[in-house]
Amino acid sequence: MSKIGKRPIPIPEGVTVRVEDDRVIVEGPLGKLETRYEPEFVEIEVADGEVRVHRKGDRAVFRARHGLYRALIANMVRGVKEKWERRLLIQGLGYKARMEGKTLVMELGFSHPVRFPVPDDVEIEVPDNNTIIVRGIDKQRVGQVAADIRKFRPPDPYHGKGIRYADEVVRLRPGKAGVKTG
Repeated sequence: MSKIGKRPIPIPEGVTVRVEDDRVIVEGPLGKLETRYEPEFVEIEVADGEVRVHRKGDRAVFRARHGLYRALIANMVRGVKEKWERRLLIQGLGYKARMEGKTLVMELGFSHPVRFPVPDDVEIEVPDNNTIIVRGIDKQRVGQVAADIRKFRPPDPYHGKGIRYADEVVRLRPGKAGVKTG
């Protein structure tokens, strides 16, 4: 039995979970999230203040979806109660970020500033020049927006410059060694 899939998901106060046909709808104080699931693989039951996911078979495809849908629903329940957050750090001489209305403007060593329009379903905060915080109720969306921002200037393995996640460890490579000049 899946260690993740068999654990029930407690529903906190103020959050409602509904299962309709092939959709799971979670509503809470911060908003509403909805996802589709495959009823031929799993059965989702809401009772006694918790959500349980049961698989309909024991083959690998059933076991895989068992843990997947349990994790997705747990992320939705947590997201509508408290927002997901991803922190990005900018490192490099002259590299910085700022907000201009609904646009994130970053100076990343290019000849021009990089402009990133903030999507409606997430919020971006820039507490100082070198920190970007992405928040939202959908964990998958927050992670994708953070990855899109990081993609503008990923961390350089030789100098460490670029945009990295706050919990990311960038192992620096040694430069050229033992090069003899003329």
